[in-house]
Amino acid sequence: MNVIETDIPGVVVIEPRIFKDERGYFFEAFNEREFAEKVRPVHFVQDNESRSVKGVVRGLHFQKPPYAQSKLVRVVKGEVLDVAVDIRKGSPTFGKYVAVKLSADNHLQVFIPRGFAHGFCVLSDEAVFQYKCDNYYAPQSEAAVAWDDTEVAVDWQLPLESIILSDKDRNHPSLREADIPFTINHNLYE
Repeated sequence: MNVIETDIPGVVVIEPRIFKDERGYFFEAFNEREFAEKVRPVHFVQDNESRSVKGVVRGLHFQKPPYAQSKLVRVVKGEVLDVAVDIRKGSPTFGKYVAVKLSADNHLQVFIPRGFAHGFCVLSDEAVFQYKCDNYYAPQSEAAVAWDDTEVAVDWQLPLESIILSDKDRNHPSLREADIPFTINHNLYE
């Protein structure tokens, strides 16, 4: 696997080594030993999958400590714009985001450490999105930042009138108003 650094330290793009022939292709989606050597040690405990139609935005979600989560995300059908926003107070990149197009064709993955809000927008007719988490889902700990926060200013690459949201995702606070427990001194891995 090839690890590609982004503009925000800690958020990396994973490019798997793909073996293709006349039958199709094969690649390792995750290898714990190699990931530990090239990115950082991690122990994933939960795999999630969602299917969404074009225009759906899910996010920008995070879980508060002690249930914070790192995620390894990928797309197995379609294409999405995946977004990670630095929500660590005092960080030089606080409020900045990384956006990566993930698709079934490019097989790219993004690792998002704790201390980041995460979301994605479906660019294809439909998308199947998979992600690993290093902590269990804890509903009492879930939180989010508004997908359309004007200070974060994510370019979702679709006309705003075509965005589809859940009722919950319509009503998240701005980054300034959100109860953010992360600081630059927060260990991204604990």
